[in-house]
Amino acid sequence: MIQNREETISKIRTALGEIRPFLNSDGGDISFIDLDDDGTVKVELHGACTGCSVNQMTLKSGVEMTVKKHAPEVTRVVEISKLEQA
Repeated sequence: MIQNREETISKIRTALGEIRPFLNSDGGDISFIDLDDDGTVKVELHGACTGCSVNQMTLKSGVEMTVKKHAPEVTRVVEISKLEQA
């Protein structure tokens, strides 16, 4: 259970800001979508990242690692598609 939701979201946004330039350099981007009570962060990949064959590796080794460094209370990071949001 996340104790201070707004503080955790702020840390997540900071982490995503740290990795955004690397995604932008490859023609992609990432957006924060939601934080579940169990510590799951939902993000959406954009641009080149959506069709990239290594996006799950990027998500786990880059995004999740960076987010957990900033917000250790996060349990995992998952990517959602626009279809799942509708």
